[in-house]
Amino acid sequence: MSGEFSMLMRSLAKRELQPVYVIAGEEALLKSRALERIRALTLDGSPEGFNEDTFEGRGLRASAILDAANTLPMMAERRFILVRDAEQLDAAEQSSLARYLESPAPSATLILLAEKLDGRSRLAKIAKTQGFLYEAKPLKGTSLVKFLEAEAKAKKTPLAPQVAAALLDAVGEELGPLIDAIERLSLYVGEGQTIGLDAVEECVTRARVETIWALVDSLSMRDAGGALTAADSLLRDRTSPLALLSMIARQLRMIAKMRQSLSEGMSDQEAAKRAGFPPFKAPAGRAAARRWNLRLFEHAFDEIAKTERLIKSSRVDPADRIMALLLSILTPPRPERRAS
Repeated sequence: MSGEFSMLMRSLAKRELQPVYVIAGEEALLKSRALERIRALTLDGSPEGFNEDTFEGRGLRASAILDAANTLPMMAERRFILVRDAEQLDAAEQSSLARYLESPAPSATLILLAEKLDGRSRLAKIAKTQGFLYEAKPLKGTSLVKFLEAEAKAKKTPLAPQVAAALLDAVGEELGPLIDAIERLSLYVGEGQTIGLDAVEECVTRARVETIWALVDSLSMRDAGGALTAADSLLRDRTSPLALLSMIARQLRMIAKMRQSLSEGMSDQEAAKRAGFPPFKAPAGRAAARRWNLRLFEHAFDEIAKTERLIKSSRVDPADRIMALLLSILTPPRPERRAS
């Protein structure tokens, strides 16, 4: 992560807000994370649906942005104004915004997102002078390794030495697939455990990573066919049955917590954070929560406990038992017979 951008994320972690952010660069995932954090801090305590405006740059007049920025917030400290594709604003409109950057409204947070901003423009120059300009560059080398280590640590599953390098060899340098791999590895080893080279060996090849997510997603959506197919592939690939059992149990605990949090009135993002889903999985978490109910959870956790006992007692074939477990918990339950 560039020095500028890492400084931005550190300041946001300390809940420090600026009145303006001009965020340029090609690394969409970094921009998305910064935007999500800025929005959450700005609208903290704000009534839902108020104090927020989003614009697209092409054909936009600066006056519309300035009117929004200079409007006083309603029952909150700040307004949140986002302009996407800010590089597509006409030069005259960019100049008008540049004047605003010299004396921005203290009751607004204005974010200008751009893939590439002309460094010679007045807007870019003033943004840089004011300390508002940040560049989200693709991560390389040591910065990328540190990023992966921080991701794993945040999930309470730190990386053992050499694991980051092994991940880069297996997955490549794109952030999206790497974050997916960390998420799956964290799910695989479980909270509080260290991700070692054996875990990478066990489940991070391109095909296996996709199969693990296929199992998790099918389980979440109660898709018995998809879950059985994915589990069979993983077992044939010598994935430990007990490791699969742990993944199944952890995913169901997350869905149960998501369901409980939503029932308490939390937003999708709040519930996902509490349940342990990454932010981009919040919609999937809500969808999964709708597919499960208390009776299904009770049955599933009873079957998981029974499966663990049977596997550890060596009285059954572990792979067969995992398949039987999935069939039991994902097959629609038979309706109870009424007493005659």
